[in-house]
This record gives sequence, C-alpha cells and structure tokens, in this order.
Amino acid sequence: MAGAMASTGPERALDKIRAYDRELKLLRHGTALLQWDQETYMPSAAAEERAEQLGLFETLAHDRVAADELGGLLAQAGAGPDSPSGAESLPDLDRALVRHLYREHSLARRIPRELVGRLARAASAGQVAWKAAREKGDFAAFKPNLEGLVALALERADCLGYSEHRYDALLDQYEPYTKTAQVRRVFEELERELVPLAAEIAEAPQVDSAFLYGEYPEFRQAEFGTRVLEEIGWPADRGRLDCSAHPFTIGLGRDDVRITARYDRNFFNTAFFSILHEAGHGLYELGFGEEIRGSTLADGTSLGVHESQSRFWENLVGRSRGFWRHYFPQLRALFPETLEGVDHESFYRGVNQVKPSLIRVEADEVTYCLHIIMRFRLELAMVENSLKVSDLPDAWRAESRRLLGIAPEHDADGVLQDVHWSMGGFGYFPTYALGNLYAAQFTEAFEREQGALEGYLERGEFEPVLGWLRERVHRHGAAKTADELVNSVTGAPLTADAFMRYLRTKFRDIYLTA
Repeated sequence: MAGAMASTGPERALDKIRAYDRELKLLRHGTALLQWDQETYMPSAAAEERAEQLGLFETLAHDRVAADELGGLLAQAGAGPDSPSGAESLPDLDRALVRHLYREHSLARRIPRELVGRLARAASAGQVAWKAAREKGDFAAFKPNLEGLVALALERADCLGYSEHRYDALLDQYEPYTKTAQVRRVFEELERELVPLAAEIAEAPQVDSAFLYGEYPEFRQAEFGTRVLEEIGWPADRGRLDCSAHPFTIGLGRDDVRITARYDRNFFNTAFFSILHEAGHGLYELGFGEEIRGSTLADGTSLGVHESQSRFWENLVGRSRGFWRHYFPQLRALFPETLEGVDHESFYRGVNQVKPSLIRVEADEVTYCLHIIMRFRLELAMVENSLKVSDLPDAWRAESRRLLGIAPEHDADGVLQDVHWSMGGFGYFPTYALGNLYAAQFTEAFEREQGALEGYLERGEFEPVLGWLRERVHRHGAAKTADELVNSVTGAPLTADAFMRYLRTKFRDIYLTA
C-alpha cells in the first residue's frame, strides 16, 4: 500500500521544476525592473551600462531556460517531442506548466547565448537612440540602430526555424502557434471591411470633437484618470502609474505591476485612453489565479489576448455611451470652462470621432487596425528583404496614404512614432489587431451570460464586469493557449465577425442614423 501511494517519477520531478521555475520568474522580474527604470527615471548618462546590465540578465535567464538541468527535469516529468505536456498521470495544471516550459526550453536551445546578449544590448541601446531621434524627428540618427536590430531579428528567426515563412518565427514569440498566413488572411478580410466602412462614415455628417483639444491641465487629467482607475478595480497597493515617452505596462512581481501614460495639455484623449488601455493590461497581470501566481504560467496566454484586455477597457468600456453617461458630470466639474456647453452625448460622439490619424495610439476604432495592417506589411517586407531600412520612411508614407488617405510630413509622426522596433519587437504589431477581435468576441460572451454591458457601465458597476473577466479570462494566464481560451470562453474559434458587428452597430448609430 505504501508503495502504491508513493510519488511517481514525474510527480517528484514536478517539485524540482516548480522551484526552478520560481527562480526563473524572479530573475525575469529583476530584468523587468531595470527595463521599467530605463523608460521612466533612469538618468540619460546611465544608458551604456544599463545596456550591459540588461544583456547580462537576459543571458542569465536564457541560460536557465536552455540548461540541461531543466531539460532533464522535463524529461523526468515525461515531456518530449511527442508528449510536450508530460506524463498523462499529472494534474492538468502541472501538465500546462510542463508544456509551457518545454516549449520555452526547446526554443531557447536553438538560440546561441551570445546572440541573446547581443539582442538585449541592441534593444537597450536602440530604445535610447529611438527616444532621442523621435524627439528631433531624425530617422537618420536611428537608422543604424534599426538596421542592426533588423539583422538580429532575422538571425534570431533563422535560429528558431520555421516551416512556412521566416516571419512565423518572429510572430510566434508574441502569438504562440499562430502563422503568418493566418494573420495575412484575417488582415485582408479586415481591410476589405474597414476601408469601405471608413469611407461610408467619411461621407456622413461629421461629429464635433473640437472641445477635446482645449485646455486640460495635466494635474487634473491625472486626478480624473486615477479616480477612474480606482473605480474600475485598479489596486493602488499593487501597482502604480507613471509617465514615459510611450505608454506601457510591465510586471515586476506578483503584487507589483506598473503602468505609464503620456500627457498632452491640449488634447484630452492622449493620456486618459492610454491610462485605460494600460490598466487593462495591468488588471490582467494582477488577475492570475492563486494557483499560478509567481510561476511562469502567470503570464498572458498570448499578446493578442493581453491586448484584448487593454482594448476592452479602452474602447468597449471607455468609449461607450454608458461610461460617459456615468462619468461626464465628474469630468465637466474638473474642466468647466473647456467643456462649457458640452453634454454627455456630444462628448460620447466626440471621443468616437472617426477620422484618419497619423498616430496609432490616438486612432479611432474603425481605422486603428489599418495602422496595424500597415506595420505588418512593412515588417513582412523587411523580413523578406524586399524593403531596406533606408527606404522605410518613404514606404511608410506610401502605405499610410494608401490605407488611411494621409501621410506624415515628419518621421516623428510616422516611422519613429512607435517604440516596438527600437526594442527588437518584430512580430509584435499583429497582436494589437488580434486583440480587438478577441475583445469583441469576449464581450459578446459576457453579454450572453450577464446581460448588456452598457447597463453596468451607466450605473458605474465595474465589479461584476471585472469579476467575469477574472474568472473566465484572467485566472488562466498561460495555462491555456489562445485557441483553448477563446473556445472555452466563447464556444468558437477567433474570427473577425464579432468585431465587425460591434463596429457597424456602434458607428452607424453615431454617423448614419438621423
């Protein structure tokens, strides 16, 4: 009887795997702290050594993931090419951990450790160079860094390997198990739907948004943003809000998630909607189930799913009629002169104005995905060696003119506006558009189970909304793949159908009804 109750080999290996994984997570949180500091408070003269520090930390993390020791433990747990989740006798959550680590270990074994260090150093130096170039609108100053980052990305892709397209290896870093061909098909479908919808709206009587460009002192914007953050469920004792050149979210620990915003005194949308956007990311990071907190599984299942949470709070909540019925009186009390004569319906319509914009993070919901399609195609061209980095600004302007009907005069509003390429994030951009699709599909599932979202928002009842997300989406972290998650939550695989239904219903109501 005692022998029958003894732990099996796979179960004994799991105890060691969990301890190994916990140390890896702590190391990554230490790396994240250096990255957050670099983007917020680090003095500019510290950039060179910070690049070395990050290079060392990334190399140490890579060594731990690629180590024979971890490979041996995973093998003891039954993991292999034909059984990546390990022994079938293990509990489901343990099998999810084994599958996640086996995938990481297998990929890390393909990347030389010296390449990891070069990537980290180049990304750190690239972000510093990008920030300076963006301020001056000087692409030429950033071009050498970008050329180096593109070369490194291609080297990484070739090390990782791919079966269909070189870009698959880059995309897989952010949207696991997704192929370039899938993204291309979805984006072609979106372009066919979005371009005519945007044109239809452009022919309709336009809404007024002039009041959004008035005087909005930063300290009052921060007051309002912080108030809304707290009321939607942001825990002040587990996170903080700071400023940075490009808004971002980063997890530094189980109970430490940082978000940032960028304020514009003369445009309301810039800070407020970025606060809601990053809060969506942060609430996801803070909502992982107790059973996975502090482990590798305490991470987004994919960046597309992660983005679904930010786009949900930014748009389906923050740009809804019910939300502004609830919050507009408070906003007008903070900015009485700027919003004199404006009512909640006018404000709702104003923040939903559809007008092609040069700046992605300020784009409306109808044209936003066109920004992503543009970046995806430019990345693809660079990966296929059909576009040189030196030709990127002109290609950007041409593609922007084709998709959006406008083109930037200055590179700060064009090719230099996003941080992602400066940090080596090739393959990242498609996840933003996929996030819109996930968000709409999750929202339809919420409304089938809980009733109309609009009613909760108008009453300021955010707890049931966040509670549903916690239970159905957040708590699983990376224990489920994106396909597994969307099927379990919505009963169907990911499609663009829910997103297009949402856009047509909302914007035809705003623009195309009397």
